[in-house]
Amino acid sequence: MTHTYDADLSLFIGGSWKLGEGRDLFPVVDPARGETIAEVPLATPADLDEALAAAERGFPLWRATAVEQRAAVLHKAATLLRERADAIAQLLTLEQGKPLAEARSEVIGSAQLFDWCAEEASRTYGRVLVRPTGQRSLVIKQPIGPVAAFSPWNFPVYLMAKKLAPALAVGCSVIAKPPEETPGCTAALVRCLIDAGLPGDVLQLVHGVPDAVSRHLLASPVIRKVSFTGSVPVGKHLMRLAADGLKRVTMELGGHAPVLVFDDCDLEKTLDMVVPQKFRNAGQVCVSPTRFFVQQGIYDRFVEGFAARTAKVETGHGLDAATGMGPLANVRRPDAIAALVADAEAKGARVMAGGRRGNEGFFFQPTLLADVPDSADIMNNEPFGPVAVAAPFSDFNDAIAKANRLPYGLAAFAFTQNLRQANLLGDAIESGMVGINTFALSTADAPFGGVKDSGFGSEGGIEGMDSYLVTKAIHQA
Repeated sequence: MTHTYDADLSLFIGGSWKLGEGRDLFPVVDPARGETIAEVPLATPADLDEALAAAERGFPLWRATAVEQRAAVLHKAATLLRERADAIAQLLTLEQGKPLAEARSEVIGSAQLFDWCAEEASRTYGRVLVRPTGQRSLVIKQPIGPVAAFSPWNFPVYLMAKKLAPALAVGCSVIAKPPEETPGCTAALVRCLIDAGLPGDVLQLVHGVPDAVSRHLLASPVIRKVSFTGSVPVGKHLMRLAADGLKRVTMELGGHAPVLVFDDCDLEKTLDMVVPQKFRNAGQVCVSPTRFFVQQGIYDRFVEGFAARTAKVETGHGLDAATGMGPLANVRRPDAIAALVADAEAKGARVMAGGRRGNEGFFFQPTLLADVPDSADIMNNEPFGPVAVAAPFSDFNDAIAKANRLPYGLAAFAFTQNLRQANLLGDAIESGMVGINTFALSTADAPFGGVKDSGFGSEGGIEGMDSYLVTKAIHQA
């Protein structure tokens, strides 16, 4: 497939697409080749003020729009996403690096989010309280107001859609700030919504230096809600900024997902599941299975089987059909992963597969480290890359202690055929999401979020819709 990059890298503010026009520019890099392929314009302070004014105008217009009309726009956007999936997926692969099949699945998954939220918008029910004859007490749900939505580069289309779909469905206006690394695919997402009939003042698309943009937007009384997906330090920083205006926040932050593999599992089936999942999107997934704790009796067979499968993962450009894993997203990541691997080796870990960076682009080999001690940096800090770490455990209590040791609690996984044990695992693991014999956590109808340092609130499901609504009690005598 051709590596041609053909993207519209405009800002969208106040109903108009805006090009460079003297604005500062940010380079867009193909991570598989390490080459700049375009430049995206960065919003000025005046642009941000214009976006805030438009969001303030758009909110009363959109909240007063009948829910059936809002739903029709979201359904149409979902249809356009499906029709344009191949073109958007190519942009996503060129900007972010993931294999084309993964990119296309991300776009299709985004369409499903819009369809689900369009249907659910008519079910944001309140309730009627019991009162004496002639009196009424009602509880109703209303949209919270203009939203600032910040999304990361690892799933740039899906994670922005996960914010836009519920916010727009319930009647909020949004200022969307996607990552500068992946502007073309996110602009294509916004264009689907505008082409579907969304009024221009309801959705704004801006790029810029992240801290400058967030400080500017969150200082404004126009913004009533902040939704962020990204790192723990940045999430804490945004929560501090939001606190000054008492703005509601939803934070989906980092994780370091444990995987508990018990000796009663179907070992070969488990290995066939965990290896592709570990190296999906080059391990740049917030719920990526990373810390593999394996019961002692099957530990050696597990790491040997994992290493053999890892060695067969083909790396290459995401547009090449043979590629099983693409590059890391930016020039900083290979060096960061190499440092973690070197530290683990120095502390006694064995490199069972991979362990080295590639010769060009931002590649790092699919890697398995065995016998990794708790003192290794990679056991305590999320690698966010194609590295799996393994260590043995003795019994159930030891496994739970290892899984819960860190301050993170986004996702956790376990493999067992013992139903009683599965029930106990679901109760004992400190995590916002637990997958037992499955990795299917992110669906439109299920809440997605973490506990402890991994987040605040949920996206997805009715919980995700509710985060964009305020509750009002109305009493009438």
